[in-house]
Amino acid sequence: MKRIFILLIIMIFSLSAVYFSSNQKHKVTIPLSFDNYYTYETVVEAVKALNKAYPHLTKLDMVGKSEEGREIYALTVNNPKTGRELDKPGIYVDGNIHGNEIQAGEVALYLLNYLLTNYGKNDEITKLVDKKCFYVIPVVNVDGRVHFFEDANTPSSNRSLRIPKDDDRDGLVDEDFPDDLDGDGNICTMRKRDPFGEFKTDPEDPRLMIRVKPGKKGEWTILGQEGIDNDGDGKINEDSEGYVDGNRNWGYDWAPEYVQQGAGDYPFSGTGIKAIGKYIRKRPNICMVWAFHNSGGLFVRGPSTKGQGAYPPQDVAVYDYLGEQSERIIPGYRYIIGWKDMYATYGEFSEWMFMINGAYGFVGELFQATAETFKSIKEAKKTKPQTEEEMFFGGGNEFERERLKFNDHLAQGELFKPWKPYKHPTYVDIEIGGWIKMSSRLPAPFMLKDMVHRNAAAIIFSAKHTPEVSLDVFEIKKAGKNLYRIRTRLHNSKAIPTMSFHAQKVKLYAQDMLTVSGKNIKVAAGGKLTNIYRNQVVYKKFRPELQFLTIPGFGKVEHQFLISGKGKVTIKYQSRHAGKIEKTITLE
Repeated sequence: MKRIFILLIIMIFSLSAVYFSSNQKHKVTIPLSFDNYYTYETVVEAVKALNKAYPHLTKLDMVGKSEEGREIYALTVNNPKTGRELDKPGIYVDGNIHGNEIQAGEVALYLLNYLLTNYGKNDEITKLVDKKCFYVIPVVNVDGRVHFFEDANTPSSNRSLRIPKDDDRDGLVDEDFPDDLDGDGNICTMRKRDPFGEFKTDPEDPRLMIRVKPGKKGEWTILGQEGIDNDGDGKINEDSEGYVDGNRNWGYDWAPEYVQQGAGDYPFSGTGIKAIGKYIRKRPNICMVWAFHNSGGLFVRGPSTKGQGAYPPQDVAVYDYLGEQSERIIPGYRYIIGWKDMYATYGEFSEWMFMINGAYGFVGELFQATAETFKSIKEAKKTKPQTEEEMFFGGGNEFERERLKFNDHLAQGELFKPWKPYKHPTYVDIEIGGWIKMSSRLPAPFMLKDMVHRNAAAIIFSAKHTPEVSLDVFEIKKAGKNLYRIRTRLHNSKAIPTMSFHAQKVKLYAQDMLTVSGKNIKVAAGGKLTNIYRNQVVYKKFRPELQFLTIPGFGKVEHQFLISGKGKVTIKYQSRHAGKIEKTITLE
C-alpha cells in the first residue's frame, strides 16, 4: 500500500511539469521548446511552470510592476541543501530591456530551462547549480514585449519604456504612432513614384532600390515608415511611445536628454527599472552579470563612455579571459569595449553593475545579420569584408540582396513583404513593402535554438569562473612554550577574484575577512605571509585575529598566526562573493 502511495505521488509530481494557462490559450510544457518566440504571457507561464516543476531548486519573485501594471518576474535557481543563496556566488541574467529585443528574453528563458532540466542528469550542470546561485529576469521591458507582439511594428520600433513623452513638443503625448495601413500586422516602408526622387529600382533585384548618381533621373522617393498624420501637424509618425530607454536610466554616469536621447527625467525614473535596481541591491552576492540585447554578434564590456577612463588592468585581465573564451563558444561574435568599438552610452546597466555593485558584466548583442547568407564557401571567400557599421547595423545593397536570397530560399519568403499599391490620404498613390517586424534584428525561428544555446553556454562558462575558494590549514607548528605557529592558505581556483580591483580601489564594500578565535587561546600576532620559504610576514598591528583580504582569480593568499594557549581554534573565512568557510583545529 505504501509503495502504491509513493508511486501516486511521483505521478502527480511528474504531471505538475505540464502547466496550462487559465484561459487554455497557450500550453507550456517542460522542457520548453525553442523553435518559436514566446509572448509575454507564455514567458510568465513558463517561469511559473519551471517553478512548479522544480520547487526544490527555484524561487519565483514578482520583482515589481511596469508602467502599464504588468508583472516583472525573476526566477532564482539555487539548491538550498548546499547552502543559502547569499552564501554563494550570484549570477544575474536578464533580457529584453528594449521592447523589440525579444530574442534576448529567449536566451534567459533557455538558460533557466537548461539548468533545471539537466540538473541531476548532467554532472557539470548539477555541480554548477549546487555551487552557485542564478537570478534570472527573462523580460525587463514587459510592456514593450507585449506591444511588440500585439501591435504592428518595424524590427526596430517599440524599444521604449511606456513612459508618455511629448516627442514633438505640441502639448500632446504619444499621439502619432506609425499606422498599419494595409492591416498586415507590420509597419513597413512607404515609397512613391517620382522622376525627381533620389532612388531607382535595383537592376539586380526589383524589390530593392539604389541611390541615383547626381544629375541622373530618379524613379522613387522613400516616404518613411507606414503611417499617416494623426495629429494634423503636417508630420507623420513623429510621436510614438516614449522615448525613455531602459538602458540609459540607471544610476551611474547618467546624463540628461540633451546629452543622450532616452535618458528619462532622472535615473531610475522607469518604474520597472527602479524595482529591478532594488531587487539587485538586496542580493550583494551577485558578482557576474549578463544583459542580453538583440543585434550585432557582440560581447560588450565597459567603460561605456570615454570620459570614465580605462578599467584597472587587473579587471581588464578578467574581462579578457571571459570575453575571449566566449568568442570561442560562439564563432563570429566579437568581444569589444562599448564606447571605443560601438558608441557611448550613459546610465547603462552593466556599467552600474560594475561601478556601483562590483560585479563583472557583459552586454550580449545577439543576432548576426551575416548569418542570413546564401553563398557557397567559394563565393564567401570572394566577398569583401564588411565595415564595422555594416556588421552591427547591416546595410548596403549587396548585403540586402544576400538577405533577400536567404529570405527566398531559407525563410520561404516570409521575411520580406512585396511592394503593393495603396491609396494614401496625403501621398495618394504609393506602394508599401519591405522587411517585416520579425526580420532584420531577429533570427528566423529555425536559427533560434543554436543562438540561445550558445549564449547560455557563454553564461555557464562565466558562472563556472565565479570565485571558488578553499581554506587549508597547511601548517601547525610549536613555536615556543605554549605558543603555536599556524599557517593558512586561501586558494581561488577560478578566474574571477573575490572582489574586483575597482571595488577595492574605491572601497565599495568590506573586503573578505579571515578570523581566528577560540575560548582558551589568544592570537598574539597575525598577518599576510609573503614568502613562505623565508618566513616573511607582514604582521597586522591591531587586532591580528581579524585579517582583511581579497583573493585574485587563479590565485592564493597565505597568512601566518602566532597563537598562545591550547584547545579548539576556529578559523572562519567569509566573502561577499565567495561565501563562507569554517574549519576547526585543536592545539594540544
